[in-house]
Amino acid sequence: MATVPVSLAGSFQGSFAYFTIKDRLPQILTRVIDTLHRHKNEFFEEHGEKGIEAEKNAISILSKLRNELQTDKPLVPLDDKLPDVPLWNQYLEYQQNLLDGNEQPSWFQSPWLYVECYMYRRIHEALVHNPPIDDYDVFKEAKVHSFFESQQAIIALCTYLQELLKNIEDLDEKQLQEEFFKLLQVSLWGNKCDLSISAGEDNSQKASPLKLLDNLKTFILVDDMESIWSLLINSKKRRTSKDVTRVDIVLDNAGYELITDLILADFLLSSKLVTEIHFHGKCIPWYVSDTTKQDFNWTIKQLQSANNRWMSRCGMNWEGSIKKGVLVYHDHMFWTLPHEFCSMAQVATDLYTELQKSHLIIFKGDLNYRKLTGDRKWEFTVPFHQALNKFHPAPLCSLRTLKSDVQVGLKPGQGEQFVTSEPDWMICGKYGVVQFDASL
Repeated sequence: MATVPVSLAGSFQGSFAYFTIKDRLPQILTRVIDTLHRHKNEFFEEHGEKGIEAEKNAISILSKLRNELQTDKPLVPLDDKLPDVPLWNQYLEYQQNLLDGNEQPSWFQSPWLYVECYMYRRIHEALVHNPPIDDYDVFKEAKVHSFFESQQAIIALCTYLQELLKNIEDLDEKQLQEEFFKLLQVSLWGNKCDLSISAGEDNSQKASPLKLLDNLKTFILVDDMESIWSLLINSKKRRTSKDVTRVDIVLDNAGYELITDLILADFLLSSKLVTEIHFHGKCIPWYVSDTTKQDFNWTIKQLQSANNRWMSRCGMNWEGSIKKGVLVYHDHMFWTLPHEFCSMAQVATDLYTELQKSHLIIFKGDLNYRKLTGDRKWEFTVPFHQALNKFHPAPLCSLRTLKSDVQVGLKPGQGEQFVTSEPDWMICGKYGVVQFDASL
């Protein structure tokens, strides 16, 4: 196999990695500081002076962190005593060992994937060091806002699903396939729709996201939906009454995107294409809008208590599926480590073994794609299987809208054409991929 290319990093001036570390990450830290500041009274009401003191200390730590980032200071070990600390600090040593003796890992010189993950872990550390606000989710407000901004689209999806479920037993194989492709695409574009809804750009988003699918089809650069369908329908045909067909969904964003994932999961269960769905989320607040267990539970409760009958029906059904054990939520600290997925078998053997039970793993979103491919400067035409670098617990696919500088598995000339005609094609969220890898 060819050698693995270099990691994307902030040292490539003018790259999206450079722009992210220079501008976007400090902005996120500023928003976190602002969020803590605005909730000062709430901390005081709940915890008295201790709450105010904790808020001040956390802000002071985060301001110092922002300064370290902007001045390209060396990265420092974590020290908050959480179970993942040894792995983080070993990873820092590993990065150190890749450098010449005199150099140290730093914000702009080290791999972008690593320093970005490191920043979110340091935000968490700032809170962990400051009880009684140590379990406060600094991103909760933004996630809640996004959920409520997307109400019309959520109602449209829940209505569509409930209508579909009424006649699902009567659908022939071709109709079932059509519905599967539709809901897979809704889940793919869930992230994109979420962004444009929250920006309030266009009322068409307030109607059914399903109506947009035909227009969006041309923006799917790699479309392996047929292969995924074949895997699921053949598994259904071979299944005996005792067999389990399990699909795992490694989640990305809370809010609207999580609803699209739950809708897809409900369809897969109701159509008997699968018998179990396992969701995987984050243990700690992560990348602003990533789903935690609290977000997952909160979302289902919101739907149950909604005053729209189809939303509440969905919420009730999903709660029932969780109680029956056919919808399962897991979290694992590996998802909030900086490691690329090809090291999972060594670093988190228990998680890798769990994923090996799956018939299909669906990885949602851009960060998962970066970790699948190692966030490296791959040629556009490198096969997806090669970029996975021996990560293969089970057949897997990526549903991802492009928001960073890595993309593999394209046809010859396809990437180069975009570089010329649309320089920001890899970061604008306009394009998507449904990329599948079956070979073990």
